[in-house]
Amino acid sequence: MTAFQHPFDAATLIEILKGRAIHEPHRVAYTFLVDGETETVSFTYGELERRARAIAAHLQSTCRPGDRALLLYQPSPDYITAFFGCLYGGIVPIPAYPPRPNRSLSRILAILEDADAHLALTTSSVLPVLQRQFTRVPELQTLRWVATDAISEEWGDRYRAPDLQPDTLAFLQYTSGSTSTPKGVMISHQNLLHNSAWIYQRFGHSPESRGMIWLPPYHDMGLIGGIIQPLYGGFPVTLMSPLMFLQRPLRWLQAISRDRATTSGGSNFAYDLCVRRVTPEQLDTLDLSSWEVAFNGAEPISADVLERFARTFAPCGFRREAFYPCYGMAEATL
Repeated sequence: MTAFQHPFDAATLIEILKGRAIHEPHRVAYTFLVDGETETVSFTYGELERRARAIAAHLQSTCRPGDRALLLYQPSPDYITAFFGCLYGGIVPIPAYPPRPNRSLSRILAILEDADAHLALTTSSVLPVLQRQFTRVPELQTLRWVATDAISEEWGDRYRAPDLQPDTLAFLQYTSGSTSTPKGVMISHQNLLHNSAWIYQRFGHSPESRGMIWLPPYHDMGLIGGIIQPLYGGFPVTLMSPLMFLQRPLRWLQAISRDRATTSGGSNFAYDLCVRRVTPEQLDTLDLSSWEVAFNGAEPISADVLERFARTFAPCGFRREAFYPCYGMAEATL
């Protein structure tokens, strides 16, 4: 098999996407639940690759290989295309939580200073919101801003493949900063592929797997588990904003039931929230028998919560054997 046909033989993440686009151009890669329930946006490997090429070519016209780009997006397809657009162009993406009204920008400013980033990518709808803060935070005004959703696909004709090696820096993953200033972790393509292979094997994934992920795509569990792992394994994934889940936890379980997802998960808090918020009447609408890997990580895991979740959702077909307690750090590429 060539590297384009088997991810285990690929040297970089973009080789895998190129291969998927060549061999399975019409296969749906990502489906985003816009409202958390019925409104969806999907794109195939071919569509994703074309958007990534266009964004990459646009960035290459003004950036040098290795330049750092801050990604400031709401959870959306635009975030995914921008992330892969950076990889395609040899630009180093820096995923970050988009600033929210009345919330401190200190984390973003700390990342900008540490990463020496001079470029920020976002969307046409988010950019005006950020621009209103320029007078208060002049550091933002010094950045070069690009709204990637406004980039024409015609740019793809100018794309030049960068010289990427397994040890080339793929992206910078910053720690949460909950206990100290966020720290940047340098993740190479080799790091990504090595850990993706282990996740693929340990989770028992295959092209027949189906993912359902609501986790924030800016941090390692949501990014590597929800975006990179499905691409690596060649299986579709349904994505949802964390806000949609927090507003109504039932949406997570409904998506698993509807799409027959085999892999999904979250923190211990998420399982506890479902137990407390899903009503007996709603249980009758769920079929969780397809759920094979219910991973649980990112915070201490409570055996009591696992027991209550398993007992509550057993009538829906959930099997306690699906639980997969896990642990990972940005410093260890998850």
